Amino acid sequence: MKVGAENRTTLIAAVVLAVLALAFGARMVIVLSEGEPAKAATPSTAQQAPQARRMPRASAKLPTSDSLDPTLRLEVLRAAEATEYQGSGRNIFDYKSKPIPQVVVNPGPKQPPPPQCPGDPRCPPPPIPLTFYGFASRPGEPKKIFLSSKETGDLFVAGEGEIVNRRYRVLRIGVNSVEIEDVLSNNRQTIPLTQG
Repeated sequence: MKVGAENRTTLIAAVVLAVLALAFGARMVIVLSEGEPAKAATPSTAQQAPQARRMPRASAKLPTSDSLDPTLRLEVLRAAEATEYQGSGRNIFDYKSKPIPQVVVNPGPKQPPPPQCPGDPRCPPPPIPLTFYGFASRPGEPKKIFLSSKETGDLFVAGEGEIVNRRYRVLRIGVNSVEIEDVLSNNRQTIPLTQG
């Protein structure tokens, strides 16, 4: 009977493979026997403590895998709703820098109050409500002008020295303007020629 010892290299290879197979099998048995009790046993508090220290405060209130109770816990929802965002006031979507707060400038010494019109001597006289819009002169006659009242719309034809609307005297007639005096307030104003 032949056992295969005639080929020495085949025998050495078979022995080496048998030793490796035994070593691998023994290691698998050891690993499987150590892993089953770890899963079945509850974790000790010493193993949970390092995990709890690593968790942030906000997640400390979250349910753990041990308390996966499907019932609705309203107190946890109310606590989550009552949480208020307290940001720094910066808008993360605004790429511009924060606006510089405006500095209140001291206005300096107080200005005198604006003049109270009418009756205050510092007030400018009211404008004369007449419009100068043309000439009405014939050859050989003194110059005359057309005036209209802005208030009533009345038309007047007047020469130098005449009074219009019982209040305004025509002092001088120019090419593009006329000088009018308010006889009640001795106010003189130049009214330009208005086109159209």
